[in-house]
Amino acid sequence: MDTSTPTGKMIFTVLGAVAELGRSLIAERVRAGMRNAKAKGRTLGRPRVSVDRQEIESLRATGASWKAIAGQLEVGIGTVYAAMR
Repeated sequence: MDTSTPTGKMIFTVLGAVAELGRSLIAERVRAGMRNAKAKGRTLGRPRVSVDRQEIESLRATGASWKAIAGQLEVGIGTVYAAMR
């Protein structure tokens, strides 16, 4: 497509507007779906994981690494770090 001509610029602008419309429609449908799910009482987002801070501290006191603690508790290492903050 030659965008140096007036016709090429017009086609480029129209295609950009159509792409923007498509993106806006998708975003609107996602927001409507989330509102609908919330209205039905569904919880949105990632499920919370609870870890025992005391257990992490006791494992850490025995010399266990952060990775080993995360593996033993079956959670991610970031979850272990966040629990200790």
